[in-house]
Amino acid sequence: MATLYEGYTLCGVGPVQNSSNIGILGVEQGRDIDYVLVTDSSRSITVYKVSDQKPTGSWSVKQGQIISCPAVFNTQSQEYVVVTDDRVVRVWKEDDVNLEKAFKATVSADVLRVLSATDSEPVVLFCCGAVRFLDSLLASPQQPIEDVLTEDEIIRWSTIVKAEHQLVVLFSTEQRGEHCLYVQRFNPNTLVKHRIETEPGLSAPISFSATCRGSNIHLLYLYLNGSVYESVLPFRSSSTGAEGVQALSCSLCLSLPLGEEKLMSGAAVVLDEAHVAVIGFPHPSAGACKDYLCIWNTHFQTLQASKEMAGRIYSQLWCYSGKLYVPHGKMLSVIPFDCQKSSLAAAMGKLKQTSRSAESKSRSFVTSWTCSDVTQTTEIKSRMSTRNNVKSALTVDQLVEHIKTSAVEDVQAEVGEFIRRAPQADLQLAAGRVALELVSRSQTDANFYPQCAFLQLLETRYLCYSVCPELLSLAMVKKDFHLCQIAFQIFSDIPEAVTCACLKAILSTPDLEMETVNLDTDSVIFMKELTQAHSRSDEEGGQLNGFCPPALESDVSDTPSNKLQRDPLSLDMSCPVGLHKGALLNEVLQTAYSDRSLLPHLKDLTVPQVIVFLQYLRFLYFKYSHDAHKQIRALRTPSISQIIDWVCLLLDAHFTVLAVAPEAKRLVFDLHKFVRSQVKLYAELGKIEGSLQVLKNSKQSEDFGMYAIQVTVATRSSLYPNQRVTAVTRIQYVSSPDGGSAPKKDLYSPERQRRPGQLEPQRLIPCKDLVSNDHRDKTIGKR
Repeated sequence: MATLYEGYTLCGVGPVQNSSNIGILGVEQGRDIDYVLVTDSSRSITVYKVSDQKPTGSWSVKQGQIISCPAVFNTQSQEYVVVTDDRVVRVWKEDDVNLEKAFKATVSADVLRVLSATDSEPVVLFCCGAVRFLDSLLASPQQPIEDVLTEDEIIRWSTIVKAEHQLVVLFSTEQRGEHCLYVQRFNPNTLVKHRIETEPGLSAPISFSATCRGSNIHLLYLYLNGSVYESVLPFRSSSTGAEGVQALSCSLCLSLPLGEEKLMSGAAVVLDEAHVAVIGFPHPSAGACKDYLCIWNTHFQTLQASKEMAGRIYSQLWCYSGKLYVPHGKMLSVIPFDCQKSSLAAAMGKLKQTSRSAESKSRSFVTSWTCSDVTQTTEIKSRMSTRNNVKSALTVDQLVEHIKTSAVEDVQAEVGEFIRRAPQADLQLAAGRVALELVSRSQTDANFYPQCAFLQLLETRYLCYSVCPELLSLAMVKKDFHLCQIAFQIFSDIPEAVTCACLKAILSTPDLEMETVNLDTDSVIFMKELTQAHSRSDEEGGQLNGFCPPALESDVSDTPSNKLQRDPLSLDMSCPVGLHKGALLNEVLQTAYSDRSLLPHLKDLTVPQVIVFLQYLRFLYFKYSHDAHKQIRALRTPSISQIIDWVCLLLDAHFTVLAVAPEAKRLVFDLHKFVRSQVKLYAELGKIEGSLQVLKNSKQSEDFGMYAIQVTVATRSSLYPNQRVTAVTRIQYVSSPDGGSAPKKDLYSPERQRRPGQLEPQRLIPCKDLVSNDHRDKTIGKR
């Protein structure tokens, strides 16, 4: 039994630069299972975090240079390796920005591929069939490379497999219609050539896939007639290659059905010992002109799962860590899959589901999102309680069928029941399917909109934008800003176009209408506290953060406004939007985006919307500069760097409009004035940077306990001329409970804190001789 889950888009596929059927050069495993390295067919290499569908690094070669093979990641040195212009090997690290400044070496022969396996040194395969380890090649780049292949022999496919801490390089060649397989082993260093023997009349294999199971290497290759053959090679062989070309026997393991159209290409990859994924071949029961990704069981010749792929199929397929990577149309899709242990019952779809304990079925589900209609929620809970007593939980197929016909109240009750009873593993797979069905009916039936069901599905955190892309669009049409807010908090893969569409909808909605929306309480409280957070410096006569814009005399002359006019940057400036609209704008500010992708969509905002948004960003920037946000406890708040980034993006997108629009003149001037005051503040702070650095690096003195300093001063009294008196001043320090030390007279009572050996308080005493040793100035201390 095999399953293909809901896929999502990882990145776009650029225009094909050559006549071959290649969408991208390759997809390779990154530094761990959640990262992949994508090399496109143009000039760029990008690292993607698969779970977020976001790029974490990208590098490009200069115009005129060509990437010769897919880039790989060296897990031993934590470096990336790629070959450009056939002979230039480039090596760089994650933090390197410019690929031209990275290490590069020119070798003496054309390189075909760089092959990499986990925890192993990469291997360089040359077009002539020679093989070198990367480190030994870079140590002597101009070393001579021997010719292994004959003059007209061409390598069609290559890979590397690892087992028992040993590496084996496989590559197939074609020469005048004859196909051979070379096996390069390194311990001992041997190269064995095999001749691929198949049935007469077969053309060249169009796809290869190799895996290592046990002590054998299983090689699978696909032909245009739908035949899938398998050959088995021992991982360790006593053959040295001196015996000449050896025959490689094969066996037919799968015959794919062919449609009426003639096939030109396809691809297959081994998933496990009994399942293979195939793309480019028609679905047995689907119509013509449709491309499918299928999983077949090779043991029982049955189709286990299928998924239609829109757009052009490039006949490329990669598999890493339970995910299939398929380029089609203008995108590279990631499709998770699962293959169960092969059995006849599973292959026929008759495998019984394992029973689960009552404890797992009664798993509680606590929701933190509430519907606006409390009565409706109570009725739903009542129905759910009644249903629990009369029947068991629905399966996902039954739930989907009920969604198509049942009323809103019944659907929300059944979805809540399903979420509460379903095990987490099943719920993770079913959440996307249920959400898609709910959205589909909501789009076709204007009277159907199960808000509570959507919120409950979102709270499971098993949804993302790629799984249900129409959910946010539906929420904007229905003006369900509560759902939009929760989606912004949970979804990490929202496209920039959708982000701007939501921003435009929020800004175009009147504040009075927005105040009736039920939003997350924490975000509304943050906005309420922020708008009421007048600076304490007005009350105490001081400044917060060392900043006070009205004190800049040089700014007063920049505008003809009256000096008595209230400064727009005063500490009690009002928020230009309502509390609820501000809370939603804060969620937009915290959304992940790419500057290059977001900038064109920001130009769709109207001038009034841009001005209002800039006014709100100015309000946030000013409040944050006075640390007003730090006085408020909230779970999600935008950072000051996010605020500044959005200000810069808006100014870049609407620079011309803001320069000529009369209503924007004052706003731009206020922003300029505020930024200039901040620059002056930082300039003043820079003058004392040295002193601050000394204070930072200075070592604090250690606390050695109590000590006493006694100063004796002798003088002649006017009341008693014949006597001299000595006045004694003493300061005593003792360790304070908080670890520091302070004068005893300020913190402690001498009577209660006197310890054994401590000096008694001094009194006036007669003095016969000022120069007496007993009465001269002295300091007594104990440390």
